[in-house]
Amino acid sequence: MSATYSATGRRKAATARVNLTPGTGQITINQRPFEDYFGNLTLQNKVLYPLHTASQVNQFDIVIRTSGGGVSGQIGAIQLGIARALLKSDPELKGALRENGLLTRDSRKKERKKAGQPGARKRFQFSKR
Repeated sequence: MSATYSATGRRKAATARVNLTPGTGQITINQRPFEDYFGNLTLQNKVLYPLHTASQVNQFDIVIRTSGGGVSGQIGAIQLGIARALLKSDPELKGALRENGLLTRDSRKKERKKAGQPGARKRFQFSKR
């Protein structure tokens, strides 16, 4: 039986559940091929960044379930999830992943709109007369 390493990553309003299984490097996001879900090569490289950092490219089959947020938030969530799962598979990778900021949860979220004003920080226009 092959081991499966699972982890969760979050960023803004996005959540990603990641399952790593030793394999050939096939990546599936929401039951779609990785290349279809993120068509842009830059976005694909961001998803693969934790694997490049750990020198583990094409060593794991990755199944990802992601929801909420937008493209940027989902990529951040996936990165964190992959990094945490890699850490479970090999604790020796902690230094390299931590050095590249892949194990730190980015806690910034959208600030809520306040009552009596049009946005989180914007004020209604001031009129002197």
